[in-house]
Amino acid sequence: MEEEATAAVSDVLNFTVDHHYEHQRLDRFLAQQLPDLSRTYIKQLIDDAHVTVNGREHKASYAVQAGDSIVVVRPLARPTDIVAEDIPLDVVYEDADVVLINKAAGMVVHPAPGHASGTLVNALIYRYPDLSTSGDLRPGIVHRLDKDTSGLIVVAKNDTARAYLISQQQQRMMTKRYLALVHGHWRDPLGAIEAPIARHPTNRMRMAVVANGRYAYTSYRVLEELGPYSLVEATLATGRTHQIRVHMAYKNRPVVGDQLYGPRKPKETFGLQRQFLHAYQLGFRLPSDQQWHGWQTALPPELEAVLELLRKRHGSIVINSPLPCEPPTSSDWSDDSDEFEG
Repeated sequence: MEEEATAAVSDVLNFTVDHHYEHQRLDRFLAQQLPDLSRTYIKQLIDDAHVTVNGREHKASYAVQAGDSIVVVRPLARPTDIVAEDIPLDVVYEDADVVLINKAAGMVVHPAPGHASGTLVNALIYRYPDLSTSGDLRPGIVHRLDKDTSGLIVVAKNDTARAYLISQQQQRMMTKRYLALVHGHWRDPLGAIEAPIARHPTNRMRMAVVANGRYAYTSYRVLEELGPYSLVEATLATGRTHQIRVHMAYKNRPVVGDQLYGPRKPKETFGLQRQFLHAYQLGFRLPSDQQWHGWQTALPPELEAVLELLRKRHGSIVINSPLPCEPPTSSDWSDDSDEFEG
């Protein structure tokens, strides 16, 4: 019993190698599948026998083959290591199964290297002491938002609700829409960006459109033109790390205030300490009644102030109306069963 209490829990991940990845090094393949992990950490997992291919251990240089079954057992810190912190949360909706939170920019979703405290999870553990951890450091977390992206995020209060919500994500039956102010204008006011995303080949802090990356699909709708900028409504059909920011930059329309993917020396910053990206719509079927519900939240004051400034300075050309928060249709999602992260 004592050994069970002190043993670190593990996150077990399973992958099957597609023919597109054949002959890649094992560590490189896993780096593309697990963009949140560094190549060094992945190699350490392999060296420490936490990775098997078809049930056998291999070196990091092993060339993967189509059909290979790869299992990664990632040790995690114990859930008891999470410190409950009294951090205010903006709760939009709550019932016995879920809580919908309007996350502030600057808050990390769950503990990670360099962010052991002050996260959404630390706040959740304080507010909901009985929240199931499911054996990891992400209790109730169904999807994520970048640290400096604000907006709606849903948290499951129990394992049954979490499984139900994750199933909707895997089937692409959640609606997630963002408002983004981007540099430049669009030739097509309605469109989609379909470009695979993986860790940048040389800068591990960045993601990039990479030929052999994970499938990624973002639809966009230009709402307003404001001088040299455009207000865009972006809908995620997949949820790769930094997906909207990467796709916008790929189209040479980077998000205003984005220090990672935007211009190195922007002409103006509007005093923003964050990117102009806000998850303003979220819709899914509630576990309690299995009926569709949609929520919408207003832009934070610092982002609304930027729009007001631009409208006064340049005027506003309205291009499209925002879409209602309705269930996705078949044209909004891809038959891609990778893990969904928003």
